Amino acid sequence: MPDIARDPAILKRKKLRHALYAAIGVLVVIGVSIALARMEPAAPTVERATVLTDTVKRGSIIRQHRGLGTLVPEDTRWLPSRTDGRVDRIVLRPGAKVEANTVILELTNPQVEQEALNARLALHSAEAALENLRVQLQNDLLTQESQTAAIQAEYETARMQAEADEALAKEELISDITRRRSQLTAETLKKRSAFEVQRLASARESLEGRLRVQQAAVDQAKAVSNLQNSRLESLKVTPGFSGVLQLLAVEVGQQVGPGQNLARVADPSRLKAELKIAETQAKDIEVGQSAEIDTRSGIIPGKVSRKDPAAANGTVTIDVQLTGELPRGAVPDLSVDGTVQLERLDNILYVGRPSLGQDDSTVGLFKVVNTSGDSTRVQVALGKSSVNAIEVKSGLNEGDTVVLSDMSAWDAYDRVRLR
Repeated sequence: MPDIARDPAILKRKKLRHALYAAIGVLVVIGVSIALARMEPAAPTVERATVLTDTVKRGSIIRQHRGLGTLVPEDTRWLPSRTDGRVDRIVLRPGAKVEANTVILELTNPQVEQEALNARLALHSAEAALENLRVQLQNDLLTQESQTAAIQAEYETARMQAEADEALAKEELISDITRRRSQLTAETLKKRSAFEVQRLASARESLEGRLRVQQAAVDQAKAVSNLQNSRLESLKVTPGFSGVLQLLAVEVGQQVGPGQNLARVADPSRLKAELKIAETQAKDIEVGQSAEIDTRSGIIPGKVSRKDPAAANGTVTIDVQLTGELPRGAVPDLSVDGTVQLERLDNILYVGRPSLGQDDSTVGLFKVVNTSGDSTRVQVALGKSSVNAIEVKSGLNEGDTVVLSDMSAWDAYDRVRLR
């Protein structure tokens, strides 16, 4: 077929149309790219069942701090050995009830037994010496009293004779020499009588002093005997109070020394709770605050009686004195859950405590904005907290719903959708 000549104008218009279409396509691609670049990334989807949400409320909350712990006896004593000895016999095993004089175990030490015997004999000897001295001094005192009485009798006789001779001499019935001899005899006997009275008084004072010296020897021997008897009695180990034997730290045949712990006894009727409180919360706890101890078989009221001055392993230990009756099954070393009541906060906004929220801090929480589950991150200022709730200072309003679970996996997003 012969070639058909094409109109150059038509070809030109066709090329222009193709170029225009290409330009429009490029512009469309560029526009779509810009629009896509400006669009926010699609919000990730989170299963609603896997997260915990709560609604902001206005009202009152009771601030509480919770801690785990155990019940421990208020009166727990270790029974130490008071002397060297060997464990000869174990009478009771842990779990047995004991009274003040119940023998838990027995020790033997021949040297202690011999020393106790020697001390008893020394005491008997000192007591016998005291009695012998008392009898001897009494005899000496009686002899002195007899001598004094005899001299006084002689003096009285001589005095009466001197008076009679004085009367006779006035009548010139006897010589003056006889009168003077009678007076001299009476004066001499008077002086001897005075000396004997002084000797008697001195003998009585000496008797008391010598008896006190010997009595001191007896008291010393008695103290030594009591000490040795106490050491001998300590070979039979007793608790000194009623309770339950918790632990034996020795076995039969074991050699023990002074001060070594032998057994532990506690009074199970008087228990307290030892709670471990996080050191970030312990600053709010003070002695005297009310508390509740959950033993899983009952709740016991109490009050804080002691607080450790220092933290250990991130916790502070507090003691709670139990003021209520112990439920059945409340025994030493039982694991418990304790709650300490701090204060009551009225007319505040509060919400369930977030997993990462601390007192007086600002955290990012996802707030649900519509019924479809769309949630946006907002900055929330938190105040004082309790066990399950925390004060909201700003960032949320009453009725807002927020996610309390740990959302750190979505830190890169400001929006999520709860499905």
